[in-house]
Amino acid sequence: MTERTILIADDDRAIRTVLAQALGRAGYNVRATSSAATLWRWVEDGEGDMVITDVVMPDENGLDLVPRIRRVRPELRVVVMSAQSTFATALKAAQRGAFDYLPKPFDLKDLLSLVGRALAAPVVPPPEAEEPEEERLPLVGRSAAMQEIYRTVARLTTTDLTVMITGESGTGKELVARALHDYSRRRSGAFVAVNMAAIPRDLIEAELFGHERGAFTGAMARGVGRFEQAAGGTLFLDEIGDMPSEAQTRLLRVLQEGEFTTVGGRTPIKANVRIVAATHRDLRQSIRQGLFREDLFYRLNVVPIRLPPLRERAEDIPLLARHFLDRARAAGLPGKSLDNGAVERLKSHPWPGNARELENLMRRLAALYPQEVIGEDAVAAELAEAEPAPGAPSAPASAETLEQAVERHLATFMSAQRDGLPVRDLYERVLAEVERPLLRLALANTRGNQIKAAAMLGLNRNTLRKKIRELELPVVRGLL
Repeated sequence: MTERTILIADDDRAIRTVLAQALGRAGYNVRATSSAATLWRWVEDGEGDMVITDVVMPDENGLDLVPRIRRVRPELRVVVMSAQSTFATALKAAQRGAFDYLPKPFDLKDLLSLVGRALAAPVVPPPEAEEPEEERLPLVGRSAAMQEIYRTVARLTTTDLTVMITGESGTGKELVARALHDYSRRRSGAFVAVNMAAIPRDLIEAELFGHERGAFTGAMARGVGRFEQAAGGTLFLDEIGDMPSEAQTRLLRVLQEGEFTTVGGRTPIKANVRIVAATHRDLRQSIRQGLFREDLFYRLNVVPIRLPPLRERAEDIPLLARHFLDRARAAGLPGKSLDNGAVERLKSHPWPGNARELENLMRRLAALYPQEVIGEDAVAAELAEAEPAPGAPSAPASAETLEQAVERHLATFMSAQRDGLPVRDLYERVLAEVERPLLRLALANTRGNQIKAAAMLGLNRNTLRKKIRELELPVVRGLL
């Protein structure tokens, strides 16, 4: 078999030497240069079977070379290396036609594996995507976990594959969903976000699929559902784990058949949307508990993306804090910075509220403290003030989170009112939405034992049984 030749361009002599030695030992021929101009001359002369190029070089940005290489040598795979490990770099590399993006520092085994995959990959036509606007990029961080997310999102921008985003509350699931839309082929269409936990159970089908006039009492006009609103774009189904079972069945049918009918309608409508779902729940556990359909899970979980909690990427905290302080200044708050002690205190905090908690803290510091440079004492004081008192509800049940849930309910009902849907009994509906997950969690923690769950909740056992029936909660037989 003829030896393959790898062309390397990097202005760092040590990087060139290490790559040349590793690739040489693996049986490849190597030509290395510190100049983008020399690399381009080799490409024009028909040399090489693959290119590995750095981004920052003395005479030209390596990313600018990629589309030129793809135009004259579309069969030549290009891998982009960069120490500027941001979402912008990964996205530009993918959109300009690079085979992959490799953040520095990297493991040589990973590099050799990547070279093997690149040389074996089929040729694809050069892309024609528009350049992203770097200042609008939503994802921040240089940790290894974030690098993998950048690479995954960048690859997915050229597809319509269904994506399932998982992660704790506050990790940025909607930001990732928006990035998938904003840099995809569907970016000219609408991005429509729906929070499954905020929609009343008896309105969910009309909310998602729309309804015909007269479909139910109060339906005075045709209502357009979220699937129609998102036509040509992306439908983001947030907190999919809270979707009731009857709506899961209908959503599964839409994903299988690619079409739906409105409530009260008979004419099928093409479901021309890309689905991105998200949840903070462990859906596999929900499947075992009978709360989520296994077949729907596999339809949604085509490409899984897990967002790590902030405590797992503490190295990103200084960058995120600076980003949030910049956003606070852009919103009209005083400009601030953090000293080294403050940064170290932030890195040692467990961040149960993740990036959202960090952003709120940065806004408080910008608004409340007069000094331009914020020190460790101020950060420690604010973190201590935000800590819940012993015995207080945990973050998911905090007053702020409940307020946000109520606001979502109000927004849903206002939208329903405009569409001619009934908007009565808001008080009872909000209580029911809070009550359902509370009872479900109590039953899960007592393994379905209703006597123990009733004691935990301070309810009469018969009252709990009645609520289980009313809320259609699953019952584990033998533990009544």
